Amino acid sequence: MDTQHHLDKAKVRKSFERAAQTYDASAILQREIANRLVERLDYIRLQPERVLDLGCGTGDITKKMLKRYPKAQIVALDLAFSMLKKTQQHGGWLRKKPLCICADAENLPLKNNSIDLLISNLMLQWSNNLVSVFNGFQQTLAPNGLLMFTTFGPDTLKEIRMSWEKVDDTPHTSQFIDLHDIGDALLQAGFSNPVMDMEIITMTYESVHAVMKDIKNIGASNATTGRKKGLMGKKQLAEFKAAYELFKDKEGLYPSTWEVIYGHAWASEKINIKGFETIIPIQKIDPH
Repeated sequence: MDTQHHLDKAKVRKSFERAAQTYDASAILQREIANRLVERLDYIRLQPERVLDLGCGTGDITKKMLKRYPKAQIVALDLAFSMLKKTQQHGGWLRKKPLCICADAENLPLKNNSIDLLISNLMLQWSNNLVSVFNGFQQTLAPNGLLMFTTFGPDTLKEIRMSWEKVDDTPHTSQFIDLHDIGDALLQAGFSNPVMDMEIITMTYESVHAVMKDIKNIGASNATTGRKKGLMGKKQLAEFKAAYELFKDKEGLYPSTWEVIYGHAWASEKINIKGFETIIPIQKIDPH
């Protein structure tokens, strides 16, 4: 990833810290994608002892995991502390509480081979080095552990991106990674049998302002290091809105496109021998 499109993690954290109070009211799309991701577990036979909800936000998937796997320990991890405070409210009474950890997915503070199911909804797009992140997942997952995730692809927010391109040449949306590149990164990190698919979801709004407000409320603001900082001038905003008008549909609504990528893959079989590094069984090594 080139430095112009490198993500400013402090900005990412700040946006999500701010969004904790407004997130649930605006995260209709995120909840729908979470439901579709969790439904995929119906087709996989798995009884995990430890589940990690990575990039848990306000805990929608954490809540689902507590219900689905009542005997498992559920770990919730997020970059934003205020999001974790919301997640911590799930569970209790008959269900145990999730273990909440404030940390960066690019530097997981978990023991090797400690997680049986790593599930992550719409977090990977906030990573700077996908291969490095997947390497961390591979280490954290137990042998034959399952990784399930969603992320956004390159067509996400194309209306915003194309409208701003008519105003200036600085990035106004995050850069999203192509499905094939994600699949390659999984293989590079040693995951086996990756399965990937994609769907386009279009949200519609009554105004350009409503589109932008929704994005701000879920914390998904632009965090690329090459972004323009400070307030936008009235002239530039007017030009942006005029450009966005061209996308208005027949009903007079403004679309917002989201390319949703779903993926799952299995961690490698690992044999741990005391005093040695992790060893991959020889039959798993491709001679070519």
